[in-house]
Amino acid sequence: MSSPMYRIWAVLLLGGFVLPGLRHVSGIDISTPSTVEAVNGTNVKLKCTFSSKHPVSPSSVTVSWNFRPLNSGADESVFYYHEGPFPPQEGRFKGHAVWSGDIMRRDASITLQEVPPTFNGTYVCQVRNRPDVHGNSGEISLRVVDKASISEIGVLAAAVGGACGIIMVILGIFVAVRHCKKNRMGNDIELHPREQEWKDPTVW
Repeated sequence: MSSPMYRIWAVLLLGGFVLPGLRHVSGIDISTPSTVEAVNGTNVKLKCTFSSKHPVSPSSVTVSWNFRPLNSGADESVFYYHEGPFPPQEGRFKGHAVWSGDIMRRDASITLQEVPPTFNGTYVCQVRNRPDVHGNSGEISLRVVDKASISEIGVLAAAVGGACGIIMVILGIFVAVRHCKKNRMGNDIELHPREQEWKDPTVW
């Protein structure tokens, strides 16, 4: 067998052994919003969902949330889940981080209660589902503000104003139609007696 042909067969043979093994290596895909805004002192949900090609159960899934401050300090643990939620027992998130997810629905979300400005930063959601231990992590940038942003207020005002405008247009059309009907009925009433007075002299 010639050397080039031998190399081709060797590659194909090795591929037959290697590729089946690669098919079993799959990663977890995690989805999170890129930015979330919360008003100071309110609750905010940090949404994190995941997908895995392997069966999911509370015993196979591990969820960890970490916090990266704006000043690029050391990462802090926010929340941990494995066969049940483990909220933090110390640190800035004690009494603030609660479980809001559902593992069987591929939901690893948490809620931060009564958020202060010190919660500004990046939150990282990591999920592992054995044997899926590789994959991306989700990152959420949280902005804690004193009041709702102008953009949100503007959208709400525009929605309310638009709805009121539509209602006013509908009412205007309804009133105009009724007014036209009344005018038409009045014209008919005035017309019939005049026709009767004009026809009476011709009747024998």
